[in-house]
Amino acid sequence: MTTYIVFTREKTTDPAELKTYGEMAGAASAGHKLTPLVIYGKQEVLEGPEIEGVVVLSFANAQEAKAWYNSDAYKAAREHRFKGAEYRAVMVEGI
Repeated sequence: MTTYIVFTREKTTDPAELKTYGEMAGAASAGHKLTPLVIYGKQEVLEGPEIEGVVVLSFANAQEAKAWYNSDAYKAAREHRFKGAEYRAVMVEGI
């Protein structure tokens, strides 16, 4: 079943770390079947607190999503995301 990982950036804390994350995260997709559906497009918060941005990635199934998220390349990249901003990441199956 198609699975999505949704990242919501709530607050940037270190722009330099976030820049490094962006550079590394793109390269971390090599060898993984993922489709970016949303990359910080124009947004309007309808409920809840304001956010800075949203990324939505699509995978064929949960196993492929977890394989990417837990890959060595993405683990190295996400350390910079953790240092650069407050995010929420959710994996959700489609219908």
